[in-house]
Amino acid sequence: MRHFTIVFLLLVCSGSALRAQFNTNRLPTGGGGGNSSMQRDTTKHDHEPDTLTLRFRYLDEPTDFMLDSTISDFQLNYLRVPATYMNLGNNGNAARNLLLSPRMIPGFDPGFHAFDVYGYNHGNAKFYNTNRPYSELGYLIGAKQEQMINLMHTQNRGEKFNFSFGYRKINSPGFYRNQSTNHDNYNVTANYNSQNKRYHIFGSYYLNKLNGGENGGIQNPEDLRNPEYTQLRLIPTNLGGDNDQNSSSFFNTSIPTKNDYQEASILIRQQYDWGKGDSIHINDTTDIYKFDPLFRVEHTFSYTQNTYEFIDSAPDSAWYAGKYGFNIPKAGNDSVFTRHQWRIISNDVSVMQFPVRGNLAHFFKLGGGLDNISGRFQADTISFMNFRVHGEYRNKTRNLRWDLQAKGEFYVLGENAGDYAVMGRLSRFLNETLGNVSLMAMNVNKEPSYVYRYFGSNLDRPWQNLNLDKENITQIQFSADNKKLKYVLTANYYLFNKYTYFKNYKESDQFTGLFNLLQLVAYKRVDLGSFTFDGDAAFQQIAGSAPVQIPAFWARLRMAYTARLFKNLNLYTGLEGKYNTPYYADDYSPVIGQFVYQNTQQFSNTPEVAAFVHFRIKSFTAYVRAENLNSFVWNYNFYAPLYASNDFALRVGLRWWFIN
Repeated sequence: MRHFTIVFLLLVCSGSALRAQFNTNRLPTGGGGGNSSMQRDTTKHDHEPDTLTLRFRYLDEPTDFMLDSTISDFQLNYLRVPATYMNLGNNGNAARNLLLSPRMIPGFDPGFHAFDVYGYNHGNAKFYNTNRPYSELGYLIGAKQEQMINLMHTQNRGEKFNFSFGYRKINSPGFYRNQSTNHDNYNVTANYNSQNKRYHIFGSYYLNKLNGGENGGIQNPEDLRNPEYTQLRLIPTNLGGDNDQNSSSFFNTSIPTKNDYQEASILIRQQYDWGKGDSIHINDTTDIYKFDPLFRVEHTFSYTQNTYEFIDSAPDSAWYAGKYGFNIPKAGNDSVFTRHQWRIISNDVSVMQFPVRGNLAHFFKLGGGLDNISGRFQADTISFMNFRVHGEYRNKTRNLRWDLQAKGEFYVLGENAGDYAVMGRLSRFLNETLGNVSLMAMNVNKEPSYVYRYFGSNLDRPWQNLNLDKENITQIQFSADNKKLKYVLTANYYLFNKYTYFKNYKESDQFTGLFNLLQLVAYKRVDLGSFTFDGDAAFQQIAGSAPVQIPAFWARLRMAYTARLFKNLNLYTGLEGKYNTPYYADDYSPVIGQFVYQNTQQFSNTPEVAAFVHFRIKSFTAYVRAENLNSFVWNYNFYAPLYASNDFALRVGLRWWFIN
């Protein structure tokens, strides 16, 4: 609470400097999100612009995006974790998507993805362009000393150069013993265009320090109903010892049993264009130089170093013997330790041709890349290379009605030779009434992630599975996005061949047969006067026997009162509920950091209910939430075997925008 008070007073004192006001135009993009413009207050100054113009792009996407200022979706817009994700009971713990979403990327992959949703990467890096320096500050405080910080700043230095900086901190001891999390994530981007607009350079850097406490779940689920345990933290857990030894402060947390992941990468992309330039006469004193590229040469360099470790300094020998077959000595070094360290150096050269002058979203692209990969483990090292070729055709028309994309990538030589991905997508904006529809098809053939083939620890010989074939996944998708009728519909059909999974805490396996999955995902919003009802729903059905466990139905419904009060107060308050049908939830293996297939324990969870008050006053937004109201009525839910839900919790999230 002391941290909260200091930050709150600091920001209130500087509130007079906040002059940004955001429109309340919410566009339905599946969960209440959307793009909305940002405007300053009506106070004008002759020496500065009246509006903030801020747009951003992603690395391989020619479309501009705008920041989302909606306040309805706390999960996505504030926590930045989709509502369909489930963690192991604490903010920052290992998490997975309840909607099956296979990784469809060819080439080498280490395979450690349980904490991906909390980190930065080059794919979600944003390259900004703004006419005014812009900053964001977010702070959250919750039950059991949960705290979270979000920082972002971007500004242009002249018309040619922009940089941005992002930082996210998650620190949460959690309700249960030995489940503390302490994540630090950094992201820096920059982009520069030369004076003659022929040379462009993009830079992206991220650093993810992910520390997830591992308690192995509670020892006995019956302890949840034992009156002797007046707090959940008193219930014994399988890992971390009898006492909660976490030394926790906001910026210095010691976690004795944890998965410690550090991911760092830098990417530099350089482009040089040939084309035609013209000086456009605006008035007697102003000329603008406009350059339209016709041909481009592009080089992309990236250096990535990832370290994945599991550490247990005081292991329970009986638990490890039963789950992993470890023989932990009684004396000497009795810790459990694993390490996978990977270094990847990539160089890619491409050429691009723009057939229509002035339309950079219409192009042909051909190129090739070389990846040098080396790994270091407890007692082994490995190194190899991959050579790949790729091509893409994109045509997004100037009137934004048609968008055609076809791309492919093929691994010609190296460890992943034979991997490939091909994709085609066609989108059409019909009209304001019918909205936008798109059809996409994709096929990926890829080597299973390396963690399925090899894993080593300090207490056992490396586990190896050398009998794994390449996985093949086909996806066909239809989607419709209608802003007028306020709905989004997506239908996915997946076909799997040689699906790879973990069948227990340390052994991987491969399903040799074919199976398919039908997945329907929908979002709809209904406005009745001042009341808003919006819901997300998903239906999933697997045809054929397969080692995949997913809920057949998942839904989230929000019922809220919305209003604009006192001229500047935008209010959104109501109830939110989430529910999924019974299913055999995956188990979790702490040592290898993977979710594990199981078909012996089915969970029939009750709905999760929260009450909320979200409001925005000019550039200040607050999220006040009373979560897990269901704990007053029903038994605890389970997210995985032995991983139970929390008690009632109150969370307060604050967010400010600054425009200099």
